[in-house]
Amino acid sequence: MRPVVTAEEFRRVDLAYEGDLDTAMDRAGHAVALAAVRAGSGYGRRVVVLAGTGNNGGDGYVAARYLRSRGAYVEVHALGPPKSDLARTARRRAETSGVAVRSLGQVVIADVVVDALFGGGARDGLPSMVAAWVDTAAPVVAIDFPTGLDPDTGAVTNSAFRAVETVTFGSLKTGHVLGRGPDHCGVVTVADIGITGGRPSLFLAEESDALRPLRERRAHKWSAGSVLVVGGSLGFVGASALAGRAALSFGAGSVVVASPRPDMIQTVAPQLPAYTLQRAVDELERFDVVVVGPGLDPADLPPALPLLTKARRVVLDAGGLTTEGVQAARDGHATVIVTPHDGEFRRIAGVGAGTFAIRQYARRTGIVVLRKGNPTMISDGGAPVLVTTGGPELASMGTGDVLAGMIAALWARGLSAAEAAMSGAYWHGRGGSDVAATGSLTAEALLSTVARYAG
Repeated sequence: MRPVVTAEEFRRVDLAYEGDLDTAMDRAGHAVALAAVRAGSGYGRRVVVLAGTGNNGGDGYVAARYLRSRGAYVEVHALGPPKSDLARTARRRAETSGVAVRSLGQVVIADVVVDALFGGGARDGLPSMVAAWVDTAAPVVAIDFPTGLDPDTGAVTNSAFRAVETVTFGSLKTGHVLGRGPDHCGVVTVADIGITGGRPSLFLAEESDALRPLRERRAHKWSAGSVLVVGGSLGFVGASALAGRAALSFGAGSVVVASPRPDMIQTVAPQLPAYTLQRAVDELERFDVVVVGPGLDPADLPPALPLLTKARRVVLDAGGLTTEGVQAARDGHATVIVTPHDGEFRRIAGVGAGTFAIRQYARRTGIVVLRKGNPTMISDGGAPVLVTTGGPELASMGTGDVLAGMIAALWARGLSAAEAAMSGAYWHGRGGSDVAATGSLTAEALLSTVARYAG
């Protein structure tokens, strides 16, 4: 997993750095110049570097010097004279190499714009001469953060640059991955300039973290992971069927749906055995994981509560995400995963679904929280893990039911609760992106696609 630190934490690391700062700035500027080349800078192209007065501007002067050496026509439009010796030296070297430096003024046509202004948001809003550049038609390469974007929260107060690539240093920062950060940062490149460290506030899941257990050679359908899905009230049977089919497609050996209307489950998903709720209580010991909530009407939750008080491992989703459902599972000392969106998290926790609130709720209750969204956030009480696969295409009916089934299958197949939540979310997002690349996403199309990632 890739560590993500707050901008403030990295500033602390930066201030404590005892190495050669001139070399570090040179490396930073070189990395930015390479990003500008990727964005379209080259021989004879016009590059405008918007330089602030701090070391972010100093990085911009270094980038300008490197781009000039590659034959680009480079102008630096400076907000003011550099304030640090390091940045002043970078400006002097740029001018000596033939880079034109002028005061920041009206917007000009350019092939590439390098945003080396503030490295993030401006406390009192953007100065008018800066704001005029925000809507430039040229591709923008940002240094550390696009100007106007809050480095810690990813919020935008008024306006901010939209970069095709953002070059940051040492590690990812929270503002790159939270809020509107992904929309404004474009591709985020972490360049090694010799300054590393800092205590992570978050982690970013990568493919190598999204585990998928292998089946043993001698496995049979009940040893390969068994899942019970509880839901499918009148009018909502499709949701429980989707969750059950997803669990089966993602490697569970046995999947049964317990429903107030088992006859209707058999109609829409004949491959899934269907139980009454009472029969499910009687045969609960057969199941490794119980998913409660897909298509479950609030009126049908009370008959399902005995399942929650007796189950060993529970995924609470949709209709199961109530304070009564959570309490019943905790009373039975089950290990629990909850999969709320923001509104559902507020319903069970009483507070908004912020990073701190999610972590504290998980720590206080012992429950693994998977907060659906973009990014999806998972915490077992430790630093949250972000899953950034997938996108807005997953905001479609039934996709959450598919996710619940995938998580249950992975958990039943041997992963820990936190591993199953993270891996399920990762491959769910990957499948969503695959479907969206070829057409509109539906839960049915997603279900067919994620099966290829079951492992």
